[in-house]
Amino acid sequence: MVIPLDFLGDIINFIVNGTIAGLPTIAVMAVPFIIGLVVGFLVKKVLKIAIIVGVLVLILAYFGFWGLSLDKLSDWAITYGGIAVQGAILILGVLPLGIGFILGLILGFIFG
Repeated sequence: MVIPLDFLGDIINFIVNGTIAGLPTIAVMAVPFIIGLVVGFLVKKVLKIAIIVGVLVLILAYFGFWGLSLDKLSDWAITYGGIAVQGAILILGVLPLGIGFILGLILGFIFG
């Protein structure tokens, strides 16, 4: 499939000179990217803390100070897993230009 050059030119012209609700298109495109950078940075920090907490829980479970059962974990996954997936779908669906958010998330995670 060949995309005519006029179509690409129109898209580039809209991005450079267009407006969405009175705001320049570049500004509207930058917001999800910046949000993605912040979220990626926070995910990296929270992931480090989660790994440390996970290791501590395993140590406590090994020495018998805290009971760890797969039944309880599977119940939590069944109860809250669907809610978490629905929330993630809503967040990604609401953000305009989701590819900017994804790129910001990746860059924020890598360089955060």
